[in-house]
Amino acid sequence: MIDDIFADAKKHMAASVEHTREELVTIRTGRANPNMFNGLVAEFYGQPTPIPQMASITAPEPRMLLIKPYDPSSMDEIENAIRNSDLGVNPTNDGQVLRVTIPQLTEERRKEMVKLARSKGEDGKIAIRNIRRKGMDALKKLQKDGDAGEDEVNAAEKELEKITSSYVEKVDEVVDAKEKELMEV
Repeated sequence: MIDDIFADAKKHMAASVEHTREELVTIRTGRANPNMFNGLVAEFYGQPTPIPQMASITAPEPRMLLIKPYDPSSMDEIENAIRNSDLGVNPTNDGQVLRVTIPQLTEERRKEMVKLARSKGEDGKIAIRNIRRKGMDALKKLQKDGDAGEDEVNAAEKELEKITSSYVEKVDEVVDAKEKELMEV
């Protein structure tokens, strides 16, 4: 029973770390990264569709992205979705592809992005702590129901705390890497 609680907690904590990593990828740095469009959706035949499902996105140069829609009729919708997003980029349409030039980040904008990255990292840590709390509640229920002894539960709580700390460290590592990437000129 206790092993099941650990396995469930580890699975959910790993998912939280991965979610945090995916959230941080969408934060724009000074370099062109096709993943920055992962969270954007555009209308496609009346349905909101993620842009990566509507077009191929490549980075031929460090500061430029090319977006080639699979269906040329969706070019305007993709262009408007990018222009109206909070990414701070302005695509140019040549009729075949959208060119997105990534502007150099100012020092002030870099600091804002670092704050945003830390905020997303903190959200990930909160999710991990909530998973720990659920695990602790499950352990206490085992003890209350008589399925595990007090010593067993105390040892399991300490082990769950170690597991939680290791996943919080992983989130910190991901956030630190993103901060270095953002502050790199």
